[in-house]
Amino acid sequence: MTTYATADEWYADCDAWHDEVATLRTIVLRAGLTETLKWKQPCYTDEGKNIVIVTHRKDCALVSFLKGALVDDPRARFVQPGSARSARYVPFTSVEQIRAEQTYLETLIAEAVELQRAGLRVEPLPDDIEYVEELRQRLSSDEAFRVAFEALTVGRRRGYNLHFAKAKQSATREARIERCTERILAGKGLLDCICGRSKRYPRCDGSHKHAVTTTGG
Repeated sequence: MTTYATADEWYADCDAWHDEVATLRTIVLRAGLTETLKWKQPCYTDEGKNIVIVTHRKDCALVSFLKGALVDDPRARFVQPGSARSARYVPFTSVEQIRAEQTYLETLIAEAVELQRAGLRVEPLPDDIEYVEELRQRLSSDEAFRVAFEALTVGRRRGYNLHFAKAKQSATREARIERCTERILAGKGLLDCICGRSKRYPRCDGSHKHAVTTTGG
């Protein structure tokens, strides 16, 4: 992946959706935000706080709002990326569409700035998690498993619970718990690499799929 030193370099090298991201850049800068480069993408800040990112996907150019979940979106233009609690993005597929919605986009940006200056934030999920029945049973019957599971971060515990809950049959949920037991006892999350090489999936070389220990490979 190409590494850029400045946002100018990113835009100059951007072939996909070039005109669209350039147009979005102009609009964001006119809103008074400061341009920088974060997460290898153009990021725009207010008083040093991240507000929006201009970037693109294969199917669109977009403006991503770091705290979009707090911004009022009466036209329902926001898209939630995956299960992200805070971020939302507005997709565009032509310069004409951007121009037609420019005033609305400027309104969203202005509100995002106001919310940031007011110190508002998206509250994290509570630590209490409603575990599936099969997991509760395992936690109550296996002390070593319980200690290891409760030592995981809230996010890792929640990730496991969601993975188990997606199985429709109780037997399948039990099987998933059993398959994940070694990872849990090793203090690893569902997507953490256990081959000892990259430390975190998906940057692993692939050997984590076959590893049975937390070190070596």
